[in-house]
Amino acid sequence: MGGMSDNKTEFSVGQVVVFPSQGVGKITAITDEVFKGEKIRYYNIYIEVSDTEAMIPVNRAKIKGIRAIVSAEEAEAALALLGEPCEPVTSDWKLRYQTNLDLLKKGSVKDIATIVRNLYNRSKIKELPILERKLYDSAKKLLEDEIAFAMGKSSKEVEELLHEKLEPLGEVEVREQKSFESADDDDDFDDLEEGERIKDDDDDSEDDDETDDSDLDVSDDDLDD
Repeated sequence: MGGMSDNKTEFSVGQVVVFPSQGVGKITAITDEVFKGEKIRYYNIYIEVSDTEAMIPVNRAKIKGIRAIVSAEEAEAALALLGEPCEPVTSDWKLRYQTNLDLLKKGSVKDIATIVRNLYNRSKIKELPILERKLYDSAKKLLEDEIAFAMGKSSKEVEELLHEKLEPLGEVEVREQKSFESADDDDDFDDLEEGERIKDDDDDSEDDDETDDSDLDVSDDDLDD
């Protein structure tokens, strides 16, 4: 029989954590399972927003971006970032989507706030394609939930705080952003069906074993990693 994988647990049962590609969740149990002859320790994380439970190997939690909820001070800083000017973004939605998806995988509260700010700013110029709207909604919900927990506020209160920070940005920045728009916009991609995958035209066969974060759903692949 194989040995036990790394037993060290950074989080404890009952702790609320952030799972960047899924949402804010609570660790309901830490269990040991035998997989291919090896005993592996898992975090069982209940994700309220999707009413699902993910089983993540303890030794892969950091790779998956799972982290503790930020402090109230860090939450305040993330709110402040929403009201700061941002650099003009490309009109190529595929590049925007990949850039923001990479930020989501990194998963810091600052990264998530940056996604929300940038996509909100973009949406004031032109309606977001389906996948970007889905990414925006997921990032915004994740930010709201984490800030609410960190600051001891209700989701409704935090939603109003986010709107107060974002709306002045939308009014002030749109005129500046429009000057950077090119004729070659993303019209051809606006009707892309939800669920289609975005692949770089020159993407090679290299891939990783991460959960497919474009779906933003819990995957059973975590049990196979």
